[in-house]
Amino acid sequence: MQSPKNIKVHKEQRLLELIWSDSDISRLLFRTVRQNCRCAVCVDEFSGKQLLDPETVPVDLGVLEISLCGNYALRVRWSDTHDSGLFTWNHLRSIADAAAAS
Repeated sequence: MQSPKNIKVHKEQRLLELIWSDSDISRLLFRTVRQNCRCAVCVDEFSGKQLLDPETVPVDLGVLEISLCGNYALRVRWSDTHDSGLFTWNHLRSIADAAAAS
């Protein structure tokens, strides 16, 4: 598992920047991260079906609070009041890779 060596939150641009240990840089819009939340509120625990309609995530979504969860994830409290998801380094990297491929 790769972990970021630096994390920057750019609130004005609504952007999360991760500088990975291999020196790659990922820049993710807050909305994109939130749309990919895999908590039990957003994804059915048994079927894996996405419950969150990505289009319902506000375009102007902000971050109220962000913190490390151990050495493996970020916990985010979003301006839409959602706060139950953990974003592991692997998951954030996969979101970044998918965003770069599209």
